[in-house]
Amino acid sequence: MKRAIVLLAGLGLASTVSMSAGGTTVSGQYVEARTAEIFTGGCIMGSEAETMGKQAVLAWKVDRGTFNGIAIDGLSVVAAVSGDRNLGMTEMGGEKPIVRSAIYVDQRANAAQQLALVAMANELSKGIVGTIVQVTSAPIQFADHGGEIQVTAGPASLDVSKHLTHDPTCGAMQWFHPLATVDDAAVGVASQHVFTGSALGTKWSDPNKRSAFFGTFSY
Repeated sequence: MKRAIVLLAGLGLASTVSMSAGGTTVSGQYVEARTAEIFTGGCIMGSEAETMGKQAVLAWKVDRGTFNGIAIDGLSVVAAVSGDRNLGMTEMGGEKPIVRSAIYVDQRANAAQQLALVAMANELSKGIVGTIVQVTSAPIQFADHGGEIQVTAGPASLDVSKHLTHDPTCGAMQWFHPLATVDDAAVGVASQHVFTGSALGTKWSDPNKRSAFFGTFSY
């Protein structure tokens, strides 16, 4: 059964998230999608820059390693984030968004591993998770099928194609970088990008957009 932990009452978890990553060597796979095109033409970007890109789903699957001295081999964590402005606004010279997040930790993780997974998501996302309003233990599927990556975690789901078609005459270019630390990041197409939870006060479905990054991570 899923267990929701409201962090306003979880001061122990909040202190764990903020601690330094001592005893950390971790690697695995990563994928994200946001509610804005990251590879597009200038006119589309201009129309979306202020109003779109406020939400995203970020997912990590650990192959092996430890975080804060806790072994988390084979476990996954997913963050659904929502900001008051485009999450990539600082890349366009704007102010940093104020962000709230709901985090889903692998139901196979014990209490210490759950804390480590949340701390890892906070660290590797460079703080983009912002204020964590809820942490939920849930079944997580993170499957790399070769040509696509599928992720499901409670009310959050992604289906990202690794094949990006591009007509060089269309003038499209990459406008943003990944929200998290990624090795050899590549742009993908999110055929499905959904969050239907209630924790963030907003829900979204933003399919069929060049709005995704995927790659590996090591820390």
